[in-house]
Amino acid sequence: MIRLTALFLLLSLSVSAQVIEEERLKAHVEYLSSDRLEGRGTGTPGEKKAGDYIIRSFKKAGLKPYPGQKGFRQEFMAKKGAAGEVKAHNILGYMDNGKPYTIIIGAHYDHLGKGDQGSSLKPGSVGEIHNGADDNASGVAGMLELARYYATNKKTENYNFLFAAFSGEELGLLGSKYMTEHSGIDPAKINLMINMDMIGRYREDKGLTIGGIGTSTVLEKWGPELGMCMELKYTLDSTGVGPSDHSSFYLKDIPVLFLFTGAHEDYHKPSDDADLLNYNGMKRVTNYVIQLVSHLDELPKIDFKKTSNPHANATRSSFKVTMGVMPDYSFSGNGLKIDGVSEGRPAEKAGILAGDILLKVGEKEIKDVYGYMEVLNTAEKGQTVTVEVLRKGEVVRLKLTF
Repeated sequence: MIRLTALFLLLSLSVSAQVIEEERLKAHVEYLSSDRLEGRGTGTPGEKKAGDYIIRSFKKAGLKPYPGQKGFRQEFMAKKGAAGEVKAHNILGYMDNGKPYTIIIGAHYDHLGKGDQGSSLKPGSVGEIHNGADDNASGVAGMLELARYYATNKKTENYNFLFAAFSGEELGLLGSKYMTEHSGIDPAKINLMINMDMIGRYREDKGLTIGGIGTSTVLEKWGPELGMCMELKYTLDSTGVGPSDHSSFYLKDIPVLFLFTGAHEDYHKPSDDADLLNYNGMKRVTNYVIQLVSHLDELPKIDFKKTSNPHANATRSSFKVTMGVMPDYSFSGNGLKIDGVSEGRPAEKAGILAGDILLKVGEKEIKDVYGYMEVLNTAEKGQTVTVEVLRKGEVVRLKLTF
């Protein structure tokens, strides 16, 4: 028997399921991932064009600059390898419904430019445009369609909305971290942050990863229940941290939800193009957000919970092994800085400490979180490797068994 709460969701779904339009999603992605934007590298003219496009969409939806900001652009300085510091911009659009609490819906709009930012997974690709259709024109398209929906649905929700397009994500979550620290945001006034990062490759066999459900008891209940009602295949991940911008908000004690349709062979390569995306799948993911917010609209402010181990409650993990560390996603230096070490996991047994900077695992040099994720995807359970960490200025070598 379908419970009344689930039945309510199914009925409300029938009303709004066609609101998000595939053609609009496709048009956003095709522009943002076109060659004319040259991969939207942080601080580049191509990224500025993307920002102009987002601002035009915000204005068309009737959004205003976030209170305290002079305009839609929030400028910050971003460290960018050999280029040194460059000017980067978050794009923030606000819908003031006169309510005490706000929901943030965000997506990063920067990508790898012409492969010169150090994160391309195609060898020798410097000079090639990395269009980033899935990563993350897809999430931006979903965010823009949600802004249009909430501006035109002839309803005043019980929340204000802050729509955020982040820059500097590929360089270490720089934009979202800056936003949380320099926008005057009171975490107690934020009900939820929803992060849409790579929502363009939904597959029926793989489904949608719904991350962050452990950051609130409400999300723990309604995250999976809603996925079931909408007949989405899904994987649940409880943790509030991950290699994307929701981490910056979780670290400020804000409940987060992270929507992600999974990595693929075109990830961080020039081949991540618009014609490979599943636009019907993007619409389904975006409608998931509408249905969740519709339910939250009937509730008081949701609670915040600290989560334990990353991926501890995942129903399916994309990694073969775990080290049991919590990365510092705001760290912009060389290597992976470790924020926390889980008890009883391989890292703790090896002697790795919070504050260490992971430099090497076996023969693999770790330059950033993506290199770390590669290791987790290729190492085998039971394998023993030598790891190198930088600890208080000294390189320490340890033996770690996965």
